[in-house]
Amino acid sequence: MASKTKVGKAVIVSILINGLTPVVLYNLLLNHFSSFFSLLIAASVPLLDNLYHIVKHKKADAFGLFMLTGFVLSLLAFLLGGSEKLILMRESLVTGILGLIFIVSLFCSKPLIYHFAIRFSSNDESKQKGKFLSNWEFPYFRFVIRLMTAVWGISLLAEAVIRMILVYKLSISAFLAVSQIIFYSVIGLTILWTVIYRKYAKNRLDLIINVK
Repeated sequence: MASKTKVGKAVIVSILINGLTPVVLYNLLLNHFSSFFSLLIAASVPLLDNLYHIVKHKKADAFGLFMLTGFVLSLLAFLLGGSEKLILMRESLVTGILGLIFIVSLFCSKPLIYHFAIRFSSNDESKQKGKFLSNWEFPYFRFVIRLMTAVWGISLLAEAVIRMILVYKLSISAFLAVSQIIFYSVIGLTILWTVIYRKYAKNRLDLIINVK
């Protein structure tokens, strides 16, 4: 129970620092400074968090960089403006790009979920990294990590495509009514699948390791 609480706190703190704080800071600064200056200062928050992480762990934080990318993309989309349809599609464009990042990471030596799992582990991060490196030798573990990365990438892309289609199918008021429902439904279902599949995969991996 304590380990789950530790993981939950780590997730909440990281989201607050890398996600919520830049948005709040940007909106506060926007009342007194230009959009560019406000964006520059707000974007420095996750950058500073990453610098701290690099100094402490001697490596960049994948989750922080991912959140920073999403934040910058969102603000750039906001600054670009455009037609009503384009404005409605801004969030979907960002979600789609983040989904593509998940998919592209499948072609890297270790995909995004690998780094995210280490970041939010209930154990000491250096110990968890060693454990993950050891588990990486097992084909099943590599399959699980890549499958979870693919599912998240596909889910984000699917959510983006669905909302982009609805932009042209529904009225503005109707789209605004269902847009967030679709987003949170897709994210919620993906999280639920992740939790269930992770438990199943962990039990199976333990059996494989014990047999070895």
